[in-house]
Amino acid sequence: MILKALIGEFEHEVESTRKLLQAVPQKDLTYKPSPISWTMGQLAQHIATIYYWYVGTLTQDVYDIDADTNLIRGDWNDIAATLRLFEQNVEKAREALKSITEEDMQQPWTMMQGGRAVLGPMPRGIVARGFLFNHIYHHRGELVVHLRATGNKVPGMYGPTYEDSQASKQNN
Repeated sequence: MILKALIGEFEHEVESTRKLLQAVPQKDLTYKPSPISWTMGQLAQHIATIYYWYVGTLTQDVYDIDADTNLIRGDWNDIAATLRLFEQNVEKAREALKSITEEDMQQPWTMMQGGRAVLGPMPRGIVARGFLFNHIYHHRGELVVHLRATGNKVPGMYGPTYEDSQASKQNN
């Protein structure tokens, strides 16, 4: 039951993420709102990369992100390359989601980096929801701010955007 709901949410949110990444213009990839922030390109690339993490989270009990030779981060200076990476990683994430069971979601999971545990151990289902899904949502919110700060249109992901609603009021 929970797994079916997660798969449904995943499919819905992939569409929202796709719309957002498609809204990122090549010309603004180097924009960053502060010296400690990621550029728009780095943020878009990171979002695309997180989708690959579903594979390690859902198919391994211990995922060593540094040892994963299949993890590709791509070129954050090329939005077309980031979009291709996103689509490839979504397909891998989809396959991983379809390969697990409700019982698998209860099993303990740990992420390692640099020889130490950086997340977990905790049930895989909590990791999927809290680390994968919410992590993407968090960075999508940052990307929305980057787009607005550079004067770019933000796509509606949960209905009309503020700009859409204002335009609608002006047309009435």
